[in-house]
Amino acid sequence: MKAKIRLYYKLFQILILFINGLFLAAGVFPVLGFIYSARAANLKKDAIKARWLQRFSAIVNLHISKEGELPERRAILVSNHISWLDIIVIGQYLPACFVAKSDISGWPVIGYLAKQGGTIFIRRGDKQHIRSTAEKMAWLLKQNSNIIAFPEGTTTKGDEVLNFHSSLFQPALLTRSAIQPVALQYQGSAKQYAPFVGDDGFVPHLIKMLTLDKIEVRLSFLPIINSSGKSRHAVSIETRDLIWEKISESSPADNSDREGFGVIQGSIFLKKSVGTSEIRSC
Repeated sequence: MKAKIRLYYKLFQILILFINGLFLAAGVFPVLGFIYSARAANLKKDAIKARWLQRFSAIVNLHISKEGELPERRAILVSNHISWLDIIVIGQYLPACFVAKSDISGWPVIGYLAKQGGTIFIRRGDKQHIRSTAEKMAWLLKQNSNIIAFPEGTTTKGDEVLNFHSSLFQPALLTRSAIQPVALQYQGSAKQYAPFVGDDGFVPHLIKMLTLDKIEVRLSFLPIINSSGKSRHAVSIETRDLIWEKISESSPADNSDREGFGVIQGSIFLKKSVGTSEIRSC
């Protein structure tokens, strides 16, 4: 009985959070763009989006074990992809635009929030659309924005890293932006239930996540790679291999209590003030 009451309460919190997100996206963000300069408005939007993601994190009870350093200059961060939760996990730490498959744009509420949050949608297999997406990514990087991408193009169960689509690396090479690999590993009971694969629907999967006592995840920001003089194909292979190496080093056992990680329960606080950072999102 207590478990059902807790689930219903969390669902109510999620509903309120989504309503709040719609209000911010449809009402507050346009007003900020009208009142402030583009740069000032973006900084304020970044702070709002960070707090919204922190609140989402608290509701689903994310326990994040983080290691590594964030980029100090504009960068494209590339990660293995396991779940929609990945966006909440990584997005709290720095202002950035996400690259996501175009299917998400059609999701009720979530699709709209993603669009207003600056998500770049890409249609796999459409070369012309991929080219225009790459141009948009390059423009954003030139504007000193960060980009977070999942080059596998789909999700896995977390026990493998698929080959990366090299086209997503071209904008970083053209603009000489930093390329930073990010490794994600869900642990504990979340290792089995967090993967969003196959025919999973968002709402049923969300409910399944809310039934867990906590969602443990290891988040590793790996060193920025040296991309000088390398092709996009070579960089994509190197990045993928570094992520796989990080994941495979702890795959024999679920080391959720490993020392040296900073564990953040529920919500997290950004180490660097979004409002004072020179790096902004879209």
